[in-house]
Amino acid sequence: QVQLVESGGGLVQAGGSLRLSCAASGSIFSINAMGWYRQAPGKQRELVATITTGGSTNYADSVKGRFTISRDNAKNTVYLQMNSLKPEDTAVYYCTTGFGRYYSGSYYYTVPSDDYWGQGTQVTVSS
Repeated sequence: QVQLVESGGGLVQAGGSLRLSCAASGSIFSINAMGWYRQAPGKQRELVATITTGGSTNYADSVKGRFTISRDNAKNTVYLQMNSLKPEDTAVYYCTTGFGRYYSGSYYYTVPSDDYWGQGTQVTVSS
């Protein structure tokens, strides 16, 4: 059974930083890619960042240069370092595990089951 538990959300002023953590169950972490999604009220869910088992990363254009995803395989943990936060970054952030592949220069990430989502953590950025 997969368990993903996020932490690190909170309230921060614009321009500030937060680091989200996601502790994953051990048996699946080392063989799967990991990703962070976010969803703001009234908006579609957005894939923010992914990281492969080998450490290759991909980011949404909206967060490039500000967010960094990383993973510690020994601790079964994935992180999302968020710097220069903006009010539009306000959302519930979800940790996921899934599968990805590169095709024609782009990376495609899929979460194959509802069980592969964390419960979410709220990030609120005040202006």
